[in-house]
Amino acid sequence: MSLDPAIASRLKRNTDGLVTAVVQERGTGQVLMVAWMDDDALARTLETREATYFSRSRGEQWVKGATSGHTQYVHSVRLDCDGDTVLLEVDQVGGACHTGDHTCFDAGRLLGPEA
Repeated sequence: MSLDPAIASRLKRNTDGLVTAVVQERGTGQVLMVAWMDDDALARTLETREATYFSRSRGEQWVKGATSGHTQYVHSVRLDCDGDTVLLEVDQVGGACHTGDHTCFDAGRLLGPEA
């Protein structure tokens, strides 16, 4: 799979050739996780609707849920105004976080709403 050149030309990648992917749950709007994508991971995601990311620690692509069963079905992908972040709207099955939590942002609130 290769990324459509019209999409590729709009991306602003970091020095490793990656863009940030923010993952939001469809229906609730809750931010589930933040990951990285290279061009091939984005192309695969757009073609299959299976959320595919690039693991910086392993140096390879991974399909969310391929081993854990905690999958993400992608409903939409949007590019931000700067071209350096994509927003995925997904249906999450199981936990999105590697810890098993529903969201990677369950670990602790640094600032909450005022009383």
